[in-house]
Amino acid sequence: KPVIAAADAVNPQFSQGWLDYAGHAGFLTDPARVASPKDKPRVERAVHYVRRNFWDGETFTSLEQAQQAAVRWCRDTAGTRTHGTTCAQPGQVFTAEEQPKLLPAPEVYDVPVFKTVKVHRDFHAEVGKALYSLPECWIGQRLDVRADTELVKFYHRGVLVKVHPRQRPGGRSTDPTDLPEHKTGYALRDVAALIATCASHGPHVGIYAERILDDRLPWTRMRTVYRLLGLVRRYGAARVEQACSLSL
Repeated sequence: KPVIAAADAVNPQFSQGWLDYAGHAGFLTDPARVASPKDKPRVERAVHYVRRNFWDGETFTSLEQAQQAAVRWCRDTAGTRTHGTTCAQPGQVFTAEEQPKLLPAPEVYDVPVFKTVKVHRDFHAEVGKALYSLPECWIGQRLDVRADTELVKFYHRGVLVKVHPRQRPGGRSTDPTDLPEHKTGYALRDVAALIATCASHGPHVGIYAERILDDRLPWTRMRTVYRLLGLVRRYGAARVEQACSLSL
């Protein structure tokens, strides 16, 4: 992908991935204007020299062979010539003056994935086929994501709003504090919490819910219990308690 996402003589827009890498490596980028080679004459001159002195007349059968030849050429030819401007050998100048001023090499860059996701009604957004929870205030909104092998970060207009550990495809990371209290049990598949919620509306409602969830795979029946709680909200706890008592 190009470094410049949108060219402008005064305020060029860098691609998101490039800015992230530049921040990791600790350098600034000063782009030249479009079709303005005189903005960077020394760079252009070096390209001409490499093309004429290294590439011309050469034939390489693999990338590895070309890289090995380039290392030898830099060390034995380009680095030992007498430069027309400095009247010195570039290799010697680099060793004596430039190399001591170099910053330490940065750590290996963990190449991230950037994307925009929507937060769904279940309080989760999907990144890399895994689910990550976000607070209720973000439901229905689109957030920018930066995901590497360790962390998944969610941003809203450049502001960090949530961080999760990266999950494998098919995995889920749910922060209980992101969810309303009445949703926590289902999202975390907490059967005991769901039974306790039902019991708070009446002892027979709690027993009825416990009977429903009495299964080797109780979370497969949790939606049925949530429908029971929906009846409580619709008809009131007293009527549902009476109905559960009769059915038991």
